[in-house]
Amino acid sequence: MKFTDLGLSAGILRAVAAQGYDVPTPIQQQAIPVVLAGRDLLACAQTGTGKTAGFTLPILQLLSGGRARPKQPRALVLTPTRELAMQVEESVRTYGAHLPLTSLAVFGGVGINPQVQALARGVDILVATPGRLMDHMQQKTVDLSAVEILVLDEADRMLDMGFIRDIRKILATMPKEKQSLLFSATFSDDIRELAQTFLRDPQSVEVARRNTAAESVAQRVIHVDREQKRDLLVHLFETRGWHQVLVFTRTKYGADALARKLDKAGIRAAALHGDKSQGARVRALGEFKDGKLAALVATDIAARGIDIDALPYVVNFELPNVAEDYVHRIGRTGRAGMEGEAVSLVCADERAYLRDIEKLIKRDLEKLTLPGFEPSAVPTVAAPAARGNGQRQGQPKPQGGRPAGQGQKPAAGEPGQKQGQNAGRRRRGGKPQGGAVPGSNPGHRSGQRHH
Repeated sequence: MKFTDLGLSAGILRAVAAQGYDVPTPIQQQAIPVVLAGRDLLACAQTGTGKTAGFTLPILQLLSGGRARPKQPRALVLTPTRELAMQVEESVRTYGAHLPLTSLAVFGGVGINPQVQALARGVDILVATPGRLMDHMQQKTVDLSAVEILVLDEADRMLDMGFIRDIRKILATMPKEKQSLLFSATFSDDIRELAQTFLRDPQSVEVARRNTAAESVAQRVIHVDREQKRDLLVHLFETRGWHQVLVFTRTKYGADALARKLDKAGIRAAALHGDKSQGARVRALGEFKDGKLAALVATDIAARGIDIDALPYVVNFELPNVAEDYVHRIGRTGRAGMEGEAVSLVCADERAYLRDIEKLIKRDLEKLTLPGFEPSAVPTVAAPAARGNGQRQGQPKPQGGRPAGQGQKPAAGEPGQKQGQNAGRRRRGGKPQGGAVPGSNPGHRSGQRHH
């Protein structure tokens, strides 16, 4: 199947072709006809398979015949993070280049006035984080009563970040007669429960088994003592000729310290986490994508927000204490059917996490040690590596004063695929994970690349 077989307009096909793509990914093949038919959709696909183009392309076509009124967007895409909001809106602009439609991304961490002015002029497709959208709703600078199409993108991530109450408030202001699409990397019980509250007789599309990593990703574990991890990572860079490596740590402090260590060893690196300013995150991500940085050291806040064509390596400097996050982390490589490698540096007190991960993905990972970095004897009782209440360090707290860590998971982005304010109130959607354009490609390039 080619994009020309999906019933898309000439203008959209022209924009897709300009990006060098002609073959849609499986999720796109299944989702686009459903959306074009006006059906509600519950869609699940593993990260990197092109979910964003799966809804961006048909929405552009469905909205082509109308025009937005001031403050009243015709389509709303909710995303968990500002990086993903930027990526989705970039996708809209890329594939809507030959259509008379307007789009806008609104998120926290930047001034609200330019967003207010753009909304006042009228926006066809609004991409927003829940927190900043709530700010606009409270200030009456946006009116959702004319929304024709709603998309919850990375819905599982939004639930994990504690946005469920905001989502319900947003849904309550929208017309009941609308087309609704829910896209998620996983189909958890919570996701299915949410879907039942606002989807009407949805068609379900699932193109990958739950909690699986792409088969194109080679996964390995290197056992090492915690004290030797930094030196081992430097050794791997120096002996394996690594470049463009995404390294995950558990804490913001750890990310900063590791980036400094790599820099001192002559390996150009930068840290990416929620305490970095928006400008610093954009700059670090841009330099990493351009190949100017050999390593980008990120917390789980960036786990599903980074999409880089042909990213060769992901390193778990520390294993996540929630097994599902392992899948999201290593999903940054091996995208679009390309090969990738995920290496996890595991010390004694992380072996319980490793067992959880292997149980989740239903496979035993290859394990090895390297000469000169052999771990000492494993203690009979491993010290807990922040197992406690499940709190993920380096992540935004759930809003509304909810206890951090209970069911919290850190999230993401996609194809063709780029707070407020109020002191005393948690910034919802404000400190997301880092992001690159997940899936900036709608499908295979020359029949090979998808995202």
